[in-house]
Amino acid sequence: MLLVDDDAERAEAVRAGLEGAGFTVAAIVAAPGDLTRLVRESQAEVIVCDIDDPSRDALESMRALYRDEPRPVVVFAGKGQPEQIEAALEAGVAAYVVEGLHPARVRPVLDVAIRRFRAHQSLRAELDAARATLEERVLLDQAKRKLMREMGLTEDAAHRRLRRMAMDRHLKLAVMAAEILRI
Repeated sequence: MLLVDDDAERAEAVRAGLEGAGFTVAAIVAAPGDLTRLVRESQAEVIVCDIDDPSRDALESMRALYRDEPRPVVVFAGKGQPEQIEAALEAGVAAYVVEGLHPARVRPVLDVAIRRFRAHQSLRAELDAARATLEERVLLDQAKRKLMREMGLTEDAAHRRLRRMAMDRHLKLAVMAAEILRI
């Protein structure tokens, strides 16, 4: 776990609370700065930010982390304006808890944040797979239309031709379709 807190005394108390709740704190940093680099260096699996008022720079660092090295990020903040919470969630924050970090709430909040993050990552992977499938389908349809137009084939015949060409060259259907479209 990576702990981000600009108050050294509070950070030490939070570290003790986190470790008391069964977590291992790999590193403590004063500012989120380059979270991606910090996470890579510490190999932290979860990031806990105890920040009075998350800045735009802190949120941008969280956004970069979510894009480059996705990890559950939990923000315990002193302030919680609706637009601030929305910006944090858009940056990939798994949980945003207003009114700071209380030892009794640490474990359940982190457990929920980790589960929410994993569920979101699973949905993201499913969406990526669906997009890839759709892109392949569009490619196949374009290649079939080209074969139909240039060879005077029916759609079924164009599909069979495309499939045969892919098998003969030991290529995936989508790769063969891309080659046909390049010709």
